[in-house]
Amino acid sequence: MDFVSDKLFDDQPFRILTIVDCHTREALATSAKTNFRAYQVVEELDRIIRLRGKPRSIRVDNGPEFAGRLLDQWAYLNKIELDFSRPGKPSDNAYIEAFNSRIRQECLNTAWFLSMADARQRINDWRIDYNQHRPHSALGNLTPNAFAEQLYPTRKFA
Repeated sequence: MDFVSDKLFDDQPFRILTIVDCHTREALATSAKTNFRAYQVVEELDRIIRLRGKPRSIRVDNGPEFAGRLLDQWAYLNKIELDFSRPGKPSDNAYIEAFNSRIRQECLNTAWFLSMADARQRINDWRIDYNQHRPHSALGNLTPNAFAEQLYPTRKFA
């Protein structure tokens, strides 16, 4: 879990909360907002848990949205370990760093966002394409969704 920053056409900054499943390489969230509060990060995690179930741990950086009391309490109540990366060590969270680089190169650097709604739509379209149409060599040349379906065939019934 990490953030990527960008700007709309009028230089209004916004941030994208990126959440990637390190095992399946699925992009679980690319939520764009002008600013994020800790409760919004928790809401996004709750949404993902409703769809996929609870993870054992979540790897995060040391940003204020992640290092605060609210996320710590949420993790404790949900029995989820928060694995913080060491400051200045992006290699501690290599999957999300690689994903963030890819979203920056392939989506953010190639688009001129006219509004937050436009940004959300284009970023989500990119995430869907990434998950459903892009094979990964690390996954035996399967897409992240296809790989996850092989691992978790019962997820469709849950």
